[in-house]
Amino acid sequence: MRHVALCLLLLLSVTVQANEAERLRQAGFAGQSHGLALKNQVVLTYLWADVYAAALYAPAEVRARLAWEQQRDIRVELYYFRDIDRSDVIKAANTTLKRQQVSARLKPEVDALHARFRDIQMGDRYALDFRPERGLNLEINGEVVFSSPDDGLAKAYLGIWLAPKGLSEGLLD
Repeated sequence: MRHVALCLLLLLSVTVQANEAERLRQAGFAGQSHGLALKNQVVLTYLWADVYAAALYAPAEVRARLAWEQQRDIRVELYYFRDIDRSDVIKAANTTLKRQQVSARLKPEVDALHARFRDIQMGDRYALDFRPERGLNLEINGEVVFSSPDDGLAKAYLGIWLAPKGLSEGLLD
C-alpha cells in the first residue's frame, strides 16, 4: 500500500510539473525583455487553479536576488490565465503589503497605482518595470499606465512578488 501511495505522489508531482511547463510555454516569456535577461519564472496556483505566470528579468551579469537587494534594474511580468475583477487584485495587493508591513507613507502612491488597474481578462499582461534613474512603471498589455519616481514604492510594490512572504518568492531562486 505504501508503494502505491508513493507512486501516486510521484505521478502527481510529474503531472504538476508538466502542467506548469505547459502554462509557462503558454505565457510565452522571452529570454530578454526591455534589455534585461530572464532570470526565473513561476506559475501561481490557488486552490488547484492556475492564476498567472510570473517572470523576473534583471541585468544578465547580476543574480536575480542581488538585483532585487541592490535595487538594480528589474522587471516582473505577469501573464494571467483567467479573468479577475480589479477589486480582487487590489484587495490581494493590499493584504500582501499589510502582511509585509509596508510603510503607511506609501498609501497615496499605492492608491494612485491601484487607480490605474483594470479588470483583468484572460491573456492580459501586466508588468512592473523599475529603473533606478527613472523609477517604477506599471504596464498593462505593453502600455505604460502609471509611473512613479519613488524608489520606496518600487521596492514595496515589487515586494508583493519578491519580498519574504510575497506571492512569488520563488522568482529570486
